[in-house]
Amino acid sequence: MQNRASFVVMVTGASRGLGRGIARAFGSRGATVYLTGRAADGSLEQAAAEVDAQGGRGIPVACDHREDEQVRALFERVRKDSTSLDILVNNAAAVYPDALLAPGGFWEKSLRLVDMIDVGLRSNYVASYYAAPMMVDATRGLIANISFYGAVSYFHGAAYGAAKAGTDKMTHDMSIDLIPHGVAVVSYWPGFIMTDALARMPPEMVPDDLRAMLPQFERPEFSGLVIDALYRDPELRELSGKALIGAELGVKYGIKDLDGKQPISYRRTMGSPAELFSPSA
Repeated sequence: MQNRASFVVMVTGASRGLGRGIARAFGSRGATVYLTGRAADGSLEQAAAEVDAQGGRGIPVACDHREDEQVRALFERVRKDSTSLDILVNNAAAVYPDALLAPGGFWEKSLRLVDMIDVGLRSNYVASYYAAPMMVDATRGLIANISFYGAVSYFHGAAYGAAKAGTDKMTHDMSIDLIPHGVAVVSYWPGFIMTDALARMPPEMVPDDLRAMLPQFERPEFSGLVIDALYRDPELRELSGKALIGAELGVKYGIKDLDGKQPISYRRTMGSPAELFSPSA
């Protein structure tokens, strides 16, 4: 097994939410974790400190994933400082909850929502573009692109769906290029996430319909632990290029959530990962 002291992970969009919890999970595994984010409020540094507290080494790097030059410089720093990169978790996304949840058709909502295709789909491509040479040189590595059931079912509208479906197809095609070099890439579908902010919210402030669902929400660390196990799966090559449901991988690897529950798959109610094309297409 690889020496944990030399195990290097990057999590984009790690100042809050799912990315922050994934970074903590890798910290608990003793990894060196590069955390990226755009926030200038100290949250990225706080997230890195949480990685340290878990036993890893957190390295916060301010990066606007809209700016390709900043992304290039980010990966140059990783190559210089750590020489290798084992896992890239592409989680950065432009999310505007008020606009996403607003009623009406896509033309009636804010045009800002199309930013999810830029910081989400496009930024995943750019980060993977710069990560791939390091992984190819090492003949190992995993790129995990965060996606969701919205890739195959209506969820928050056209911009959201396009970003997720595009991520899944991009993952499939990247795998065809990467697998001959020993590098895997997957789309990872988490469930609904109990973010730190949601966990701190007083119960009376949570809408009734959401409150009923909260017991099934996943702690964000669950995704990090599952991605870590996926990387170590001897059958990872066979899973490359696919969209994978985190809850189902949790069952496969015997991983439960931090509160002891087994997160559930929404395959039957929200859709199944698409079988896109054969690997030889």
